[in-house]
Amino acid sequence: MQLPDEMDTPAEINIVPMIDIIFSILAFVIISTLFLTRSEGLPVNLPSAQSTEPQKTQQINVTVEADGDIFVDRQPTEVNDLKNAISGLMGQAQESLVIINADKAVEHGRVVAVMDKVRQVQGAKLAIAATKSD
Repeated sequence: MQLPDEMDTPAEINIVPMIDIIFSILAFVIISTLFLTRSEGLPVNLPSAQSTEPQKTQQINVTVEADGDIFVDRQPTEVNDLKNAISGLMGQAQESLVIINADKAVEHGRVVAVMDKVRQVQGAKLAIAATKSD
């Protein structure tokens, strides 16, 4: 029985607990997918040694100036002599990183010729230097 002075409050659905549950499920899914990454190698326990040294690759800088002049570690050289100059600097090293620092005003063909000579050197890895743009 209902008294005339009592008013029924309208029925409402409170969605705040539902939003909390959805965010909890979303957080669980995100955190659980972080553990699904595939490792590239097999997990092993590496032995230790006192005489270990980090292996550093030798770096050789080849600079091509705006007028086309070529320098190998600050020593002037020609395109045809580039292969011998890099091989001489590498010495007995198995691998070396050859970094080409070419001015942006140098014509493309000159840089390609330098890259071609560097790629002919056995064990030379090629890299091109650039500055980070904003």
